[in-house]
Amino acid sequence: MLIPEGALVVSCQARADNPLHGPVHMSAMARAAEAGGAQGIRANGVEDIAAIRAMTALPIIGISKVWDDRFPVYITPGFRDAARIAKAGADIIGIDATARPRDGEPVGRLIARIRDELGKEVFADIATLVEAKAAHACGATYVATTLSGYTEETIARRGEGPDLELLEALVAALPVPVVAEGRFDTPDLVAEAFKRGAHAVVVGTAITNPREITKKFVRATQAWNA
Repeated sequence: MLIPEGALVVSCQARADNPLHGPVHMSAMARAAEAGGAQGIRANGVEDIAAIRAMTALPIIGISKVWDDRFPVYITPGFRDAARIAKAGADIIGIDATARPRDGEPVGRLIARIRDELGKEVFADIATLVEAKAAHACGATYVATTLSGYTEETIARRGEGPDLELLEALVAALPVPVVAEGRFDTPDLVAEAFKRGAHAVVVGTAITNPREITKKFVRATQAWNA
């Protein structure tokens, strides 16, 4: 199942310290996103993916976050992680396709195994054009700007909103669908992404994290009352 062109994909994720953590809340969030018109869901972990799969037919980009202090790559670093979320119901497997060290197969081998052994599409989270080209050459179905601003090479871009420059470069250089993800936190920015050629846009925190949304409003309150 593929992501339709022009789709808004809603990322339904909550870490363990978030009051909405867990499959009950994330499946409800996905249901709300679908009711609002989302055409895809991004979700993390076997339990959340299985719960979301049980209540929607929308395409699911599944990831498995595996934290290890020894390695910077934590988004589906290895084939075993990919196999588990595929079994849980993910249609598309999201992976960190940056050039950083990982505890798992090299990117090219991981993409090949996901496609050949699991029969799943691959959604490559990248931070640079070079990484995107490499992921495409290895067989990734989608490339996404997700990690721009979150790697040592690109950290300077993090405070400047979404990386629209990278988005445009990917669209110009690659024949595969390019997905805008990372700091697209207003409807105007989503519209701008489509204007610049995005196949789809993924939005997370701005829709599905009430705690962080509340913090933004509280900061405005504090500034006013200072």
